[in-house]
Amino acid sequence: EEIQRETAYPDGKVEKVLKNGCHLIFFPNGTWKKVGSDGKTITITFFNGDVKQIMPDQTVIYYYADAKTTHTTYSDGLEVLQFSNGQIEKHYPDGKKEITFPDQTIKNLFTDGQEESIFPDGTIVRVQRDGSKTIEFNNGQRELHTAEFKRREYPDGTVKTVYMNGQQETKYGSGRVRVKDKDGNIIMDTKV
Repeated sequence: EEIQRETAYPDGKVEKVLKNGCHLIFFPNGTWKKVGSDGKTITITFFNGDVKQIMPDQTVIYYYADAKTTHTTYSDGLEVLQFSNGQIEKHYPDGKKEITFPDQTIKNLFTDGQEESIFPDGTIVRVQRDGSKTIEFNNGQRELHTAEFKRREYPDGTVKTVYMNGQQETKYGSGRVRVKDKDGNIIMDTKV
């Protein structure tokens, strides 16, 4: 673009006004700033390679050159971080966070302390504030982990529970119940 006016300041800063209305400001440390002809689009390229863009809608896009990471802040408060390994984090104004990992696993962190992870194979893991965990597998099976027991539920209605003392209880869809002690010895078996 053609330069309409150029001004050199005593502090070493140089400002160039282009015929299209853009302003370019060059600082002595190598940083430079471009103000678009609309006066609302601003790009600052820092001496270390970082780039900050301010868009007309007040969206701020900051690229960290060393980390190869982009941090976008939208006017509604949503922040999105994009890392060089493909990980994407969304930080919502209400405090919720959503992380998409390079393998496409999605982890949601809720403001009440709960977590939810959705794996590429369809498995969903939910962790409650008390530490209990529910796992839903793509084959219809479900697991519940608490401080007292681990329970697996099968699509056919079978429920197997292993207690922290090692005792196992299996309830079958038919109504049969089998209980084993911590060493695997059957201590009860009701056959239907």
